[in-house]
Amino acid sequence: MRFFFRTRQFKIILAIFLIVTITSLTFGIVAHRMSPFSDAAGVVSAPFKNAYNAVANGIKDIYTAYKNGNDLMIRNSEQEKEINELRKKVADYENTKNQNEFYSKYLEIKEKNNDFKFAPATLISRDKSDKFKSFVINKGSISGISLHDPVITDAGLVGYITEVGTTTSKVTTILSPNVSLGALDSRTSDSGVITGDYGLAEKGQCRLINISRTSGVALGDYIITSGEGVFPDGLMVGSISNIGTNPVNSSIYADIKPLVDFSDIRNVMVITSFEGQGDIIKEGD
Repeated sequence: MRFFFRTRQFKIILAIFLIVTITSLTFGIVAHRMSPFSDAAGVVSAPFKNAYNAVANGIKDIYTAYKNGNDLMIRNSEQEKEINELRKKVADYENTKNQNEFYSKYLEIKEKNNDFKFAPATLISRDKSDKFKSFVINKGSISGISLHDPVITDAGLVGYITEVGTTTSKVTTILSPNVSLGALDSRTSDSGVITGDYGLAEKGQCRLINISRTSGVALGDYIITSGEGVFPDGLMVGSISNIGTNPVNSSIYADIKPLVDFSDIRNVMVITSFEGQGDIIKEGD
């Protein structure tokens, strides 16, 4: 047996054993790495581990993105709700502000005419084919509005009520030839009758007729209602833009530019009651 340890075969086996042992110690202890056998197994399994990690990380990323997106959607939804609430508050504020301004503009008229009773109304439709600018408002008999009630804005006279429903009414403007109302020059007190004219209506004007030739009316004079018919006295109508002579009876007429812009009317006041109300308006050709 002792001769075996001296043989070449034993020396070869011993050499191989020492090489394996030293290599294992080198990778496992000195370099703090796994043994070659474990390393080989790791090399084989590495692609599978990488694939698993990639899938796991992908799922994690998708979940994170979904969670972040969901959180962002919730925040956006909450912000949108806050924005809508702010918009509503702004709209309510603007509406209240406009209403206050709307009513304040009539305060002076009310102070000068304590007998006036008003019904505020808003234009809801207009007949675009009507050159005389008639329109429909959102108030009717249920709001105390009656046939022939005068209609004004803070600028001046608009017209009067010609049709009344339960919740709506039709307003015929002073541009219409069917309107006839007493008026006078605020400076000279010369009187006449305001009526509409087909030609003037296209320019948004009406006419004061039957003015005496001896009158002192002049361009720029303001015309107001005289209190005859269904209109109370003192309502502003407009100013004189042109003066001419009627060839038939030699009387004077004056073209009137109303203070009201009939194309821009949104809100009006209907005078539902005033002292002396009750006369029926005269309608002429």
